[in-house]
Amino acid sequence: MTTGFTIWFTGLSGAGKSMISEIIERELRERGHKVEVLDGDVVRTHLSKGLGFSREDRDTNIRRIGWVCQVLTRNDVVAIAAAISPYRDVRDELRGQIPQFVEVYVECPIPTLAERDVKGLYKKALAGEIGNFTGVSDPYEPPLNPEVVCYSDGRETPAQSAAKVLAKLAELGYTTPSAPAAVVAAVDSVYTDEEEDEVTDRLRDLGYL
Repeated sequence: MTTGFTIWFTGLSGAGKSMISEIIERELRERGHKVEVLDGDVVRTHLSKGLGFSREDRDTNIRRIGWVCQVLTRNDVVAIAAAISPYRDVRDELRGQIPQFVEVYVECPIPTLAERDVKGLYKKALAGEIGNFTGVSDPYEPPLNPEVVCYSDGRETPAQSAAKVLAKLAELGYTTPSAPAAVVAAVDSVYTDEEEDEVTDRLRDLGYL
């Protein structure tokens, strides 16, 4: 079993990258992995403080996160990056530098994101009040061949999306295919009996139960 690897979450702002990565982080720690999470917002506060949102600055930010992931992976740590990372060529560049690289695309359409955006940033961006906003006034290039695609528009819960990622990690030999306690706990605490049965069936189909 591979000890160190990188899980790279990409997707628009508010798509749910951080929420899914938190579930996976807890489960991997339960399985005995050393895990570090690099959240895009936190990185910009510390590692990339001072960078703006030009193409060059965005690329620099992502390359910095990628370098940290590369070092962690090389030292037997699971690195989980949750950053918009809008440009395909830089993500592919990182894939070439990190041998154990798992790309997870968290897909969600802009109308859904705008509807549930409590800060109203998407509506302001769509109205032209915010410039350089990824997916609206700045491009986002979805990955062409990610290892996993998660659908956070209501088709999947965060728990179901996390289960898909964990299943792929087990398939790749990066972790053991044991029951994901964190996912099951999330199901127990959030869903009705009927919904819980549906998710449990899904986890069983994925080979976890």
